[in-house]
Amino acid sequence: MNLFPKFEAGLPLAGFLAKHGTDAHRVRWASAAAQTSLTDEQRKLLGTFTRRTNVLVLAGAWCGDCSSQCPILDRIAEAAPPVVVRYIDRDEHADAQAALQVNGGNRVPVAVFFSEDGHEVARFGERTLARYRQLVAQLTGEGCATGFVKGADPVQQAVVQEWVDQFERIQWILRLSPRLRKLHGD
Repeated sequence: MNLFPKFEAGLPLAGFLAKHGTDAHRVRWASAAAQTSLTDEQRKLLGTFTRRTNVLVLAGAWCGDCSSQCPILDRIAEAAPPVVVRYIDRDEHADAQAALQVNGGNRVPVAVFFSEDGHEVARFGERTLARYRQLVAQLTGEGCATGFVKGADPVQQAVVQEWVDQFERIQWILRLSPRLRKLHGD
């Protein structure tokens, strides 16, 4: 399935939450966003990005994993102007949900990265390695995160870094693409 039309139909985070979230969801997401920050080093790296990167995020306003991770994506986009993030609701877009299943299940958030002209570059989600390591260590941990974020939490800081790493990987794929280098003359 070509998912780029879903990106074009997607909403910025505020619009997504206004359409699909309740007041309680928006409070939880705002709290997570307030606790989410990038380091100076991360901001400096993201500021070097030059290739437009379109990112489609399949999400649910009710989802704890989404509320803890999606604000990271918006912080990345704030620091890297060529990055454009759009959100679609998992339940409203059942065809995208089916195409983006993880291990045969409907999971969120899942990010799909596209070049400026709509070619799919990569997919990433639904949890990062740091979060999975935490859950495995707990063994009796929750099946779905609450979405409550503490900025000084070392696991959350590792999750932020893992998302930054994914965006960096995609940027270098796009920056070194022979097709895009020819298009941009660089």
